[in-house]
Amino acid sequence: MGMLSEGLTQVLIPVAALIGIVFALLQWYLVSKVKVSGDSSNGLSDKLIEDEEDGVDNREASIKCAEIQNAISIGATSFLFTQYKYLSVFMCVFAAIIFLFLGSVKGFSTKSEACTYNKGSLCKPALANAAFSTIAFLLGALTSVLSGFLGMKIATYANARTTLEARKGVGKAFVTAFRSGAVMGFLLAANGLLVLYISILLFKLYYGDDWEGLYESITGYGLGGSSMALFGRVGGGIYTKAADVGADLVGKVELNIPEDDPRNPAVIADNVGDNVGDIAGMGSDLFGSYAESSCAALFVASISSFGISHDYTAMSFPLIISSVGIVVCLITTLFATDLFKIKDVSEIEPSLKRQLVVSTILMTVGIAMVSFFALPSEFTIFNFGTEKVVKNWHLFFCVAIGLWAGLVIGYTTEYYTSNAYSPVQDVADSCRTGAATNVIFGLALGYKSVIIPIFSIAVAIFVSFSLAAMYGIAVAALGMLSTIATGLAIDAYGPISDNAGGIAEMAGMSHKIRERTDALDAAGNTTAAIGKGFAIGSAALVSLALFGAFVSRAGINTVDVLTPKVFIGLIVGAMLPYWFSAMTMKSVGSAALKMVEEVRRQFKTIPGLMEGRAKPDYANCVKISTDASLREMIPPGALVMLTPLITGTLFGVETLAGVLAGSLVSGVQVAISASNTGGAWDNAKKYIEAGVSEHAKSLGPKGSDPHKAAVIGDTIGDPLKDTSGPSLNILIKLMAVESLVFAPFFAAHGGLLFKYL
Repeated sequence: MGMLSEGLTQVLIPVAALIGIVFALLQWYLVSKVKVSGDSSNGLSDKLIEDEEDGVDNREASIKCAEIQNAISIGATSFLFTQYKYLSVFMCVFAAIIFLFLGSVKGFSTKSEACTYNKGSLCKPALANAAFSTIAFLLGALTSVLSGFLGMKIATYANARTTLEARKGVGKAFVTAFRSGAVMGFLLAANGLLVLYISILLFKLYYGDDWEGLYESITGYGLGGSSMALFGRVGGGIYTKAADVGADLVGKVELNIPEDDPRNPAVIADNVGDNVGDIAGMGSDLFGSYAESSCAALFVASISSFGISHDYTAMSFPLIISSVGIVVCLITTLFATDLFKIKDVSEIEPSLKRQLVVSTILMTVGIAMVSFFALPSEFTIFNFGTEKVVKNWHLFFCVAIGLWAGLVIGYTTEYYTSNAYSPVQDVADSCRTGAATNVIFGLALGYKSVIIPIFSIAVAIFVSFSLAAMYGIAVAALGMLSTIATGLAIDAYGPISDNAGGIAEMAGMSHKIRERTDALDAAGNTTAAIGKGFAIGSAALVSLALFGAFVSRAGINTVDVLTPKVFIGLIVGAMLPYWFSAMTMKSVGSAALKMVEEVRRQFKTIPGLMEGRAKPDYANCVKISTDASLREMIPPGALVMLTPLITGTLFGVETLAGVLAGSLVSGVQVAISASNTGGAWDNAKKYIEAGVSEHAKSLGPKGSDPHKAAVIGDTIGDPLKDTSGPSLNILIKLMAVESLVFAPFFAAHGGLLFKYL
């Protein structure tokens, strides 16, 4: 036994989650003290504002900010509600499928049966597993939807506040945007942990000592989380990029008006899109990763000595790591908001990167303590039919290597996507000869940026598997996600700053304010790329862990690549990310086409729009984006959800194992290169626009030929970095977790085609 008693564990986990929630609410309160309204009693006496803006009345600007914020908030809320209506239908249908498939494993019998792993003892009937997996699926789906929705609410609440704070200086604006991101990060990490913890406690009331069945049915939680995330990511991604591409192509390239100009009809849709795609989608996505890595670790542990000897504290090791992670992230957040104040634009990016390093170092210490106190000094881990003897310090290394691999991936991503380094500057330089060279350089950068992340994932897999088999990989994924609250805070910071810049432009604030919000936004672009790097890296580890759990559950001891059954799965699985990307890219393209036509139509037919005398019809553009994304999110979602069901039922578990391995191996590469290519193009454009260095000045100003080439690159990169790239990591995880949940059915009744051939 470890030194931590069972009672103490049961107190520690919910307390940590509640601390996270309280801290999030405190940050929310601090953000809410910035008033957005037209009343003059908002505490902003003119002395506070550093520079009186020429010709812009503060009060008028404030009223305008409130109006725009309101429009964005209403747009985002109505879109998400419409999306959730569709998703609730899907949830009910899929819940029924889970129940029917898993219930039919033993013909819906209610008799107890012999356990699969803990030989000689009786376990609860398969029908119970079907019912509880279905409940867990619904819980995971609801938590995922809640995570995305809360994040969106916070972001639309904070965007105008960040704009108004930018009048007092860049430091104030940074803190407001960062705090709002932290609200989302902590709420998500704490909610995910709390719901999972309470579900386990409640399920235990029925399962009692049958831990094998208990943790097998809990895997439905991960499936629910990721299936919602997939639709959120794809739907939100199509929405935001259709508006973004449409607004950029007509506004910047054809008419030479600035980004986020209020005359542009697509501008509200574009800003709504940042919230539904980058915030709501990202929230659900990382929640899904977190839920799945916890479920994979818990499942493998339940069939190892922890589960068989009913050692509750050691069994809860994944949850304790997450609890420590919340506390560590809390301390880390104070570094950005209170301990180091930002005075200058150049300090923004270092401050955000400091967050990553500080949280990683503190977490390493935290993991060492947990491994020492919560785990017995020696135990066995299930390893494909055999038991592997593991010591507690082995697990410390597994979690720590996942954590540090995450940092390496984050930093590599930053190097390839930030305009402070040569890769992006080379891409910007290639714009001198037009859009074609820009595209060539950008693609090359994306492919090259895959090398280091893949090596670091490979090292993490090798070390953790050698030390603790599949359980090692599951906790390595958890290690990478243990600082999720900080990761999400710096990630949500990006879209909030982007929105703040848009509001500043639309409210007609001075050039100085726009420069400040642009600086916040450029740093935010890089941190968003880092966030995507984390999401993809953790998805690779999570899906490998789920793959191991699936193989264990389906009763396969080895997956032999040379058997034709497995190899056909492998080659088809490797194709899936391309098929999926084709669907999402084409959806963005066709929606953007409609958007461009609508924006052109308004500029042609509304008299006085270009001169600023008439208002554009924003609602029409919002409607185009909404309709396109709701219609187009269904085929890619169906592809991912149906592939494991069809493969497992018709071709059996071995072919399905091949499909999972293939999609994992190719999906990670495509996802990293797509995200980084898009991020680099975006920042190359920002590099030219900001014109900070001599080199950048020689390429600019806005509207020059190199700048137009850069805008084209940025526009091509939009669907890559915000639709297909980030959705691919969900494809990898979702297929693996779905296979794990349905494994009992596939093992019993799968492979119909091969049975009769």
